[in-house]
Amino acid sequence: MRATRAHALAGLATALVLTAVTVAPSPARAASAQVAALQVALTAVGARPGPIDGITGPRTRAAVRRVQARHHLAVDGIAGPRTRAALGRRGRPALGSRPLRDGMRGWDVAALQFLLHARGYEPSGFDGGFGPNTLGAVRRFQQAAGLTVDGIAGSATLAALRDRTVSSTPSSGSSGTPSGPVRFLRPVPGGIGDGFGYPGGRKHTGLDFPVWTGTPIKAAGVGVVGYAGWNSGGYGNLVVVRHRLGYETWYAHMSRIVASVGQGVSGGTVLGYVGATGHTTGPHLHFEVRHFGTPIDPVPYLLDAVAAGASSGRRTGGAAGRDATGPRRPSGGAPLICRPNADARITRDTDPPFARIDRCP
Repeated sequence: MRATRAHALAGLATALVLTAVTVAPSPARAASAQVAALQVALTAVGARPGPIDGITGPRTRAAVRRVQARHHLAVDGIAGPRTRAALGRRGRPALGSRPLRDGMRGWDVAALQFLLHARGYEPSGFDGGFGPNTLGAVRRFQQAAGLTVDGIAGSATLAALRDRTVSSTPSSGSSGTPSGPVRFLRPVPGGIGDGFGYPGGRKHTGLDFPVWTGTPIKAAGVGVVGYAGWNSGGYGNLVVVRHRLGYETWYAHMSRIVASVGQGVSGGTVLGYVGATGHTTGPHLHFEVRHFGTPIDPVPYLLDAVAAGASSGRRTGGAAGRDATGPRRPSGGAPLICRPNADARITRDTDPPFARIDRCP
């Protein structure tokens, strides 16, 4: 009797959690791995929930109703325990109920894949099957997060994925000079304003350099431009430079872009000019360092020297993105139009934590 009651209470708790996940229609709500797992399961049974984005919408709720009608359940659009049972092995087990490893399948694997995707460690799709691509993504994340690299998504790996804060910085010498395998020049002159972490209580994924509009922004090191254009998720005019060993530097809020995708750069190459585009309270350069897609504190990598070098040669005629006077199409193609991240709806100056070079947060 006691076991039956405990089972019933557990089922009620699950139903309440899923009700909150699947009914809330607000587009500002952050994407959920649970919703993504539901969408994967619905897709597998042919219920057509639309894109797997982890965000509840009319198509996902309609897909739930189709499954419920098919199995003669109450058609309420809520993915409770009976609806999940109707999804078969795709509807179980819950994320965190077992360590996940190569060869496993289920709801929890689909949720894991979405968490990896959201952190920038691509599992190459969402299918609820733990295969080589998911295994590689887990290992890359574990390495960046400083965890045991065993390819098994146990409690520590899941906690780090849910926390969404990864510290991955090289050791520094006692003199303060960077001693890691990659070092970067400062992209603009002047001091650092807001730093990496939580200045003022908001998450900040890089460093802010408060300098005048029009100040040239120069590449922090040798690399290739991976993205140059408009990002509507908060960064405004954005340039991303790919460096060796999985490092990237991001340069945001530009008034004008003069770099182009595929362009090789060195320390001092002009990428654009300081502005206040995107979600910002005033002109400054937002500068990020990312390692395999995860934002890390740039300070341990930053030299005292300011980048100096020749112009890129694209100061006129070929500006990309959008400047202070109005929109322009980026030279590399159509602009990347992103849904504003939830944080940007709350504060005036915050940065999308999961924006990628070629896709939205």
